[in-house]
Amino acid sequence: MDYDDSRMSYTNTFILVSADCPVETGTVPANKKEGKTAHLIQYELLSQNPYRFTQGELIYQVHLLHKQIPQSGIEDSGEDIRLALFAKSHPCLRASMLPKKHGWGVHYDEEGKIAIFPMESEAYQQFVEAGNGGAPDGPKLLYAMRNSRG
Repeated sequence: MDYDDSRMSYTNTFILVSADCPVETGTVPANKKEGKTAHLIQYELLSQNPYRFTQGELIYQVHLLHKQIPQSGIEDSGEDIRLALFAKSHPCLRASMLPKKHGWGVHYDEEGKIAIFPMESEAYQQFVEAGNGGAPDGPKLLYAMRNSRG
């Protein structure tokens, strides 16, 4: 059974960096001594594979890499891992540290496939302009969640 991405994914939507994002340019999330953070894995997967993953596929791949599940374990128990992972809900990328703290806009295309763009890039600005009425089929614009209340 495949996870139903439509429950938690966007299409033709651009997630703007949080209004209180602390950086002025897209930055790579820091690594930790014990291993890669989930946000660094998200960054690596999305920057190296634009428009390859839907949100559900990204969550699954990040989980496998973050938990360092070996290929043999995926082959033997991949479906059980997927079912257990998606037995609980997961936040959308509006809650990710990429747009909240690291300065990356997140684009979901018409199929819900995801790519990231640094906030200082021309592509980021083009999404903003298209979403603000510059294109009849421009993306819906949403801000990432704020880092703090108030």
